[in-house]
Amino acid sequence: MNDQQQQQQPKTKMSTIYLNQNAGGSWSEFFGDIYSGIAVGIGHPKWIVEKAIDQGVKAITSLTGMASSSSSADSSSNNSSIDNGKLDGSLKVIGVGYGRTGTYSLALALDELGFPTLHTQHLYENQKIFTHFVDNIFYKSIQQDEVITPDMYTPDFDLLLDGGFTATMDLPFALYYTQIHEIYPDCKFILTVRENSEVWFRSWDVLTKSITQPAQYGSFFFTHVNRLNYYMRWLFSIVNSDKTYLNAPFPLPPQNKARSISSYEAHNQKVRNSIPSSHLLEYNVREGWEPLCSFLEIPEANCPSTHGIPFPKSNSARAVTWQAYSSFIGPLVLTVFILFSVFSLVFRKVTGMSVISWCLFVKAKFMHWTNESLKERTKRNKNKMGMKMD
Repeated sequence: MNDQQQQQQPKTKMSTIYLNQNAGGSWSEFFGDIYSGIAVGIGHPKWIVEKAIDQGVKAITSLTGMASSSSSADSSSNNSSIDNGKLDGSLKVIGVGYGRTGTYSLALALDELGFPTLHTQHLYENQKIFTHFVDNIFYKSIQQDEVITPDMYTPDFDLLLDGGFTATMDLPFALYYTQIHEIYPDCKFILTVRENSEVWFRSWDVLTKSITQPAQYGSFFFTHVNRLNYYMRWLFSIVNSDKTYLNAPFPLPPQNKARSISSYEAHNQKVRNSIPSSHLLEYNVREGWEPLCSFLEIPEANCPSTHGIPFPKSNSARAVTWQAYSSFIGPLVLTVFILFSVFSLVFRKVTGMSVISWCLFVKAKFMHWTNESLKERTKRNKNKMGMKMD
């Protein structure tokens, strides 16, 4: 890897909302996980809503006859962005570890080292790449009720370069190490692992339970969420070695622990057997910067550890759980707020009063009626007592 590439240090995703550098087990780590989880979780539906609004605006524009000029401008803008974003050469680093092995933290670290990295968590934001996988692998598997495995189809990996990426992390890219090694022989591979298979499965199980419910309800309202649902079904079928997930009704079957662990361990062993040791690093993110910088031939002077920069820590099981909560509850709260706002406007138009003023008015009337009822009841009781005394 040349010096110019090593000197590049774009920080495309390095953001404080994703990082939690606090000491393990501390209260600051606990609240840091919650904060980062909520921030990231809200970010997903925010992007989806913005995309839906953008598509709606384009649809309205096309109906008003302004489509040709705007579309040509968009086309030229997109083409120029692709030309500027496409990187010469080839893919440099591929993460070949299963999800929940520290892949997001490593993606942030690679960004810091100058390797623009596409992580699965941001796959849906890159429409050309995501659409390619959905149309040719995920959705096609569901249509055929047969899992399209890596040995059955080779994706167009140049789309990653077109998008400005030189590295990837997490599934699905982690499954295509054989094809990528053949196409890009100089590419390096990092196999992220956990302490043991039990630890991995616990984290994987938390993730799957967290994302299935938002996918179940969100897919009814947003096309993008439905496409993520296709990916999730394909992914679960791969990891569990069970095509039942492709077309099973919601709620999806739970993860099969024995099959998942067997799949995880078999994948790791196949990677070790397939990739030359000179191009493979087996790595736990707890090891920090040093082995990573050494493997990627980053000079010691340029390694972040030399400058006291902590290794990114992100996407813990707790943070993932809060991501799921916020990605589901956030849009729900927003929807209720919008509906209430519309109702308030219509209500004011019809009654001439705000909802709050009407509530206060009704409350005052109710209190007045209650007081009058109490007075009347007290009066009747007094009259009855007087009659008895007589």
